[in-house]
Amino acid sequence: MTAQPVDPQEANRPRIAEAAEAATWLKGALAPWRRPMGLGGALVIADTLPAIGFAAGLALAVGALPRGLSEAVPGLTLAVIALIARAALGQGAVFLNTRAARAAKGGLRRRALAGAVSRRLSDAEAMTAVAEGVEALDGHVARFAPARTAAAVSPLILIAAAGVVSPFTAGILIFTLLPFVLGMALTGMAAGAESRRQFQALERLSGLFLDRVRALPAILSFQAETQQTRVIARASDDLARRTGKVLKVAFLSSAVLEFFSALAVALVAVYCGFNLLKLLPFPAPDELSLTQAFFVLALAPEVYQPMRRLAAAYHDRQAAEAAAPSLGRLLPAEPPPRARPPLPASAPGVRFDEVTIAYDGAPVVSGFNLAVEPGSIVALTGLSGSGKTSLLNLFLGLAPLSGGEVAVGDARLSGAPDLTAWIAWAGQQPVVIRGTLAENIALARRDASAEAIEQAARRAGLGGALDRRIDERGGGLSGGERRRLGLARAFLKPAPLLLLDEPTANLDAEAEAALLPLIREATRGRTTLIATHSDAVAELADVVVRL
Repeated sequence: MTAQPVDPQEANRPRIAEAAEAATWLKGALAPWRRPMGLGGALVIADTLPAIGFAAGLALAVGALPRGLSEAVPGLTLAVIALIARAALGQGAVFLNTRAARAAKGGLRRRALAGAVSRRLSDAEAMTAVAEGVEALDGHVARFAPARTAAAVSPLILIAAAGVVSPFTAGILIFTLLPFVLGMALTGMAAGAESRRQFQALERLSGLFLDRVRALPAILSFQAETQQTRVIARASDDLARRTGKVLKVAFLSSAVLEFFSALAVALVAVYCGFNLLKLLPFPAPDELSLTQAFFVLALAPEVYQPMRRLAAAYHDRQAAEAAAPSLGRLLPAEPPPRARPPLPASAPGVRFDEVTIAYDGAPVVSGFNLAVEPGSIVALTGLSGSGKTSLLNLFLGLAPLSGGEVAVGDARLSGAPDLTAWIAWAGQQPVVIRGTLAENIALARRDASAEAIEQAARRAGLGGALDRRIDERGGGLSGGERRRLGLARAFLKPAPLLLLDEPTANLDAEAEAALLPLIREATRGRTTLIATHSDAVAELADVVVRL
């Protein structure tokens, strides 16, 4: 059986389609920041005017030198003014493009985090997309997008300016511009394929490293450090190898583009020189003076400068397109804005009507009905997996309302309202950030005063100085203090709805007994839902519901 030859065009078609899809996605994702990106691109295009002014000033100065140095002063003055204008435009473009990149990354990172939570992606996948994927857009917005805009317009303006003085020189520049663009397209396709493979290798390494860090106690217990080190080393070597391939393509691209650029400038220089010496082997289409020759010769490198910038930033485009599939899984479309109902004046009632919660079609809660009176305490009990936490997560948008309705006062959860201002939350493992104890308490209310934070800590029974440092793992806090941290946040936030998820889990009887009065105090004046296995916590409730 003979192997059929592979058509290169057919082999490249999936790659081209994938690149086109990634480019389309990037265009849509960055659409909200199109205006600031356009302003930066406009400044880059405006750089052509002082470039023409500099070439004209230099040409006038050189042409006037035979008549005396004083005659060259106006031309030199024009050249200096043009250089100052170029510097100002360059700094302005950098400022605007950097600000646009920062705004775009911030907006997309927030959407990516929300998408990772709602779609319940693995931590490794979400981390790589949110951290590395979003960061890969920095160069695309700050460098490639304005360079692409300038490369499409600036060379034509400069060639037109050269054509006013020497139409034949303009023809040379246009003729040499075509292979320049073709070389960029060919090397760009190769760079795009390698960049996608590099980003996939980075995703694998990031996920592998995160999994091994999580499993570090088990790895140390079973003395598997050497074996796991080899696994991570192989993944690192694979990433290094693919990064090397990307750099090889980038260097090749630069070499090709510099060759055509140097060739074009050399052709213009030869033509100008032979024209001035009257040594052209063909009838001169235009007679150049020294001033005109210097003008087109000074302008020739500027024609290719926008293309050089685009070539230098082309890898930024490929990096962004390589990250697009991962980000696309998190950001399929711009989410509609969520309505924020006004904060109720008093504790709201809560009603569950035939509520169903299902994950991937598998129901966890089905046909749940419950009416919670305003200001009352309801304890949700039951075996693990019965849906207690899922019912609380409904209010935060972390669990899907697959059927039925939940009413909180006048708000309906089926309309996906933003009720974050209504809710104070204390979970099983309160989130801890690196910083002081006061900074960790203030996560519940960013505008809280130092006095309010201190009062919340005192009400939650958190002793010690509020300026003591805590690491991201909660180092410096005992298990009981960590639960008190969650209650301190609940005290700090004046929300009418309090949700507590296993507030005393994994605590001994003495520590639990110390927390019970604090829980009771936190529930005052609020409608409270508590998911718990503890009989002691359930005794605090007005109504106990077993799932």
